[in-house]
Amino acid sequence: MPNAERIGVTMKIYAAKDYNDLSRKAANIISAQILLKPNAVLGLATGSTPVGAYKQLIKWHEQGDLDFSRILSVNLDEYKGLAGEHDQSYRYFMNHNLFDHVNIHKENTNVPGGLSEDPEAECRRYDQVIKDLGGIDLQLLGIGGNGHIGFNEPCEVFEKGTHVVTLTEETRQSNARFFQSIDEVPTHALTMGIGSIMGAKKILLLASGAGKAQAVYDSCFGPVTPHVPASVLQLHSDVVVIADQDALALVKEKAGLFVESWEGMIYDN
Repeated sequence: MPNAERIGVTMKIYAAKDYNDLSRKAANIISAQILLKPNAVLGLATGSTPVGAYKQLIKWHEQGDLDFSRILSVNLDEYKGLAGEHDQSYRYFMNHNLFDHVNIHKENTNVPGGLSEDPEAECRRYDQVIKDLGGIDLQLLGIGGNGHIGFNEPCEVFEKGTHVVTLTEETRQSNARFFQSIDEVPTHALTMGIGSIMGAKKILLLASGAGKAQAVYDSCFGPVTPHVPASVLQLHSDVVVIADQDALALVKEKAGLFVESWEGMIYDN
């Protein structure tokens, strides 16, 4: 049976028929958090996977259904050495893909400072920001092909707090599509630690594409190990995974989860 089957642990896996369906399902969960708690602290993610969900949230805001005026946010990570104005920084990404299009107050949004002269001090400051906000209500995550969440790369131990990480070659190659060349991809980043992520009241993990299939299976049903950082989510009390057909291919094959339709819950421990 899956390792996620532990007392007090709840992991739900929802199958989406395609990326658009995944994005709508994710946006529904995020919007529900905003409606239930208008001053919620949202932990936000970057990369290509959450963009569709952000577009749906913007649409609902423009229709008058969502109010971000009291929302607070903390982002998972930022490249070391990139200014917020750099078009590949995660501050720029969040402004371009969400913040500039809703009524959130920019002073209520937080992204690690990539240009800090003292990165270690910046990491400590960021942890204090999260603490001062009272922790995270809903943490949105993507997942790397190697199982990383945020920029918590496979390693020997789970890093608890925000820290500076050396990006693996696999991660740099994966992100090279956003830069002119691999040489422009930063080698280091500041990332929220596993402890801060696990401290969130609810976690929403999104995965799309065949390249994430092994990571999704290992994270949900493999052993809990820092060599697959997302596997630690098996120990959280409230995790929702939304993935498309390709990303769930190995879950369906190896975990023995058979479904008539790729639209709905396929696993609830």
